Amino acid sequence: MRLSGRLVAWCVALSVLLVGTVVASAMLGPVRIDPVTVSKAVLNLTGVVAYDVPSAHQTIVADVRLPRIALAAVVGFALAAAGTVMQGFFRNPLADPSIIGVSTGAAAGAVAAIAFPTVVPFSSVHVPAFIGAVGTAFLVYAIATEGGRTPVATLLLAGVAIQAFLGALISYMLVHSGENLREAVVWMMGHLHRSSWSDVTFALPVTILGVSVLCAYTREMNVLLLGEEDAHHLGVDVERTKLLLLAVASIVTAAGVAVAGVIGFVGLIVPHILRLIVGPDHRILLPTSALAGASFLVAADTIARLDSLAFPFGLEVGTPIVPVGIVTAVLGAPFFLYLLTKREVHEL
Repeated sequence: MRLSGRLVAWCVALSVLLVGTVVASAMLGPVRIDPVTVSKAVLNLTGVVAYDVPSAHQTIVADVRLPRIALAAVVGFALAAAGTVMQGFFRNPLADPSIIGVSTGAAAGAVAAIAFPTVVPFSSVHVPAFIGAVGTAFLVYAIATEGGRTPVATLLLAGVAIQAFLGALISYMLVHSGENLREAVVWMMGHLHRSSWSDVTFALPVTILGVSVLCAYTREMNVLLLGEEDAHHLGVDVERTKLLLLAVASIVTAAGVAVAGVIGFVGLIVPHILRLIVGPDHRILLPTSALAGASFLVAADTIARLDSLAFPFGLEVGTPIVPVGIVTAVLGAPFFLYLLTKREVHEL
């Protein structure tokens, strides 16, 4: 099958999976809603039709679950796409979107806004988190760049150093956060329980634009896998391409982390699994990983808000006590360990 045919086939299959996951997520929760009622509630949002749906069910679907599901899909899409780029950029399947400190930078900005609301002049956590994420990425790049070149190893080491510094700063702010400690900790665990359409509006344009740019550079990503010297001989402006890929992937990651907190393993596990299934060609791998990431995070968040997770601990029904970042770690870590034991993790 030709490349375009394979790409279309995989994207259609994963889009169907995403739709199915979204419908299942809209049905499940403390209040179970049948698929017909869910469909009617969604169609009522268009304003074209007006089905008779119980007001409680209409509110649950339209105002509570759909924004959360939409945000989960957008964030999963962003993190998986960025993770695919980072793994190709560093030629390492263990790389993820936070490898150069983007997530830690976002956490520093968010914790500062939560712990010291009178000092940080923003009404929303999104903006300082986004600024912290993007600022950290460009700081790491500036530190690692010398003489117009940015060695990947130096970039990685600079990221580790900056993450360590920001981690200490975050710990200091948490100690002095007072009554805001719980909110800051929950944010850092990754959360979607207070999602709104404004969150989706914040993240969606950046994600769509950023991933579209990354898809336009999939050929260059494939060539960079051969090594920087070979890529240069094949006509790729290596340093310019590296800067663009790093910048756009960091911005896409920042958009997702800013609205949902630090959610791990989506950008690590999903691209790795898709690479085993569809192959290493980024022209197919990038869009399929993004779609699979959206489905994965929607499914993980559905698990996170099921009351059955709270019952063993005697927690109240309906309490949004399990951040989705915990679920992704619980699902992702064992699977990745399984891949390691089967020696399915290889250098790119």
